[in-house]
Amino acid sequence: MTSGTVLSTEGLGKRYGGRGLGRGLGQGGRGGGWALRECTFALPAGRVCALVGPNGAGKSTLLALAAGLLRPTEGSVRAPAREHLAYVAQEKPLYPQLTVAETLRMGRELNPDRWDQAVAERITGGLDAAARVRSLSGGQRTRLALALALGKRPALLLLDEPMADLDPLARRQLMGILMADAAERGTTVVVSSHILAELEGACDHLLLVDGGRVRLDGAIDDLLAAHAVLRGPVADLAPHTVVESRTTGRHLTALIRREGRVEGPWQTSTPSLEDLVLAHLRAEGASA
Repeated sequence: MTSGTVLSTEGLGKRYGGRGLGRGLGQGGRGGGWALRECTFALPAGRVCALVGPNGAGKSTLLALAAGLLRPTEGSVRAPAREHLAYVAQEKPLYPQLTVAETLRMGRELNPDRWDQAVAERITGGLDAAARVRSLSGGQRTRLALALALGKRPALLLLDEPMADLDPLARRQLMGILMADAAERGTTVVVSSHILAELEGACDHLLLVDGGRVRLDGAIDDLLAAHAVLRGPVADLAPHTVVESRTTGRHLTALIRREGRVEGPWQTSTPSLEDLVLAHLRAEGASA
């Protein structure tokens, strides 16, 4: 990795060769094929990266490769050593027979030089320390899994749909705790989620994956500034690259990549993160 880069890939690809080999890890669970292909990016240190894309796009496979749980079929991935990395998978595997307190003690004993008990207890606040994992609700298990990950004080935190089983209020509160801790410690975070509005307020970097390939990669502010939403009469949009356009009668709505100053009879606005992502996903012909 280059200086200031925490996670990077070069021509990374993962192909599953048989039924069930990739179950729960992207497209591989569908019986084989490329779950990720020609994936190249470099994530700067300290960024909070939104990893987005449709189901089966390769997001879970990418996170599992970054965590060292899968071996690439081609290319390479560079990430911190295991002791400096934490990964929370969708299924959030925990030992069901342990109590909350025993689970946190396990985290402390496995990471004696880095463990932060105060952070772990702040995230599990409200949970009965004597309750066994098997008796916890899905949301409570999520809090415990995230406490293990943050208590480790990782340099890189990988989160695969971490808040899916939380109600909106709990999701917002927990995301706030995670992001505040990441900012305080300079932790680099990659979080996969389908809730774009939630990510827009928490993340500063975007990695859009579709069909196993990277479609967009960069600082969110830079990507939004490089695009514009145009509304007005139908007219020639050259020299701008049109990502997506819709025409209703004589009225045009388009998302473009700016190529210099936008001139013409249009109302111009900056897209939201959701506008940007959905337009690129709908526009199959848009260049990466």
